[in-house]
Amino acid sequence: MNRITRRLAAALIGVALCAAGTTAFAAEAPRVKFATTAGDFVVEVYPDKAPRTVDNFLQYVRDKHYDGTVFHRVIDNFMIQGGGMDANMNERPSRPPIKHEGREAMAKGLRNQAGYLAMARTNDPDSASAQFFINVKDNAFLDPTPDKPGYTVFGKVVSGMDVINKIRAVKTGSKGMYQDVPVTPVAIMSATIVK
Repeated sequence: MNRITRRLAAALIGVALCAAGTTAFAAEAPRVKFATTAGDFVVEVYPDKAPRTVDNFLQYVRDKHYDGTVFHRVIDNFMIQGGGMDANMNERPSRPPIKHEGREAMAKGLRNQAGYLAMARTNDPDSASAQFFINVKDNAFLDPTPDKPGYTVFGKVVSGMDVINKIRAVKTGSKGMYQDVPVTPVAIMSATIVK
């Protein structure tokens, strides 16, 4: 083997190892299955890109916090939001909010695109607790910029996008002080870590 052939072989082995490492790392992303009254979907979350947010979300899943909540805010051509209210629009108690990490997640490639999950919050960037939303279209205006914190994206739907599209199309109305509430509740029966 001459020197050029050896270098080429070494380079190819390096590329193969790098690719194998990337595949193994991607395979480690936790997945959560949501069983809802509209059907099931599965999300994949990225602790390497939004560690605090993912840890927080997975702890709520382990605690069964999401079981029995509803998608309480649904806006077709925007997003579906859930994880905090029951069918009577009573808010579930939650743990203290987490520190916002939207800019860090975006720097690692996560954006508010169709099918991606982000944390819901108030006007205070550090107010996210349990509620999340799923973008049903690309919502670049929700991404962080130098002037605004945006919303922390931490995962994406990897199975069941047809269910998300079914939920986004439900009829909505007002319920007390809340707008965009599904007329027929779309409940999360269970959220379970499957990987």
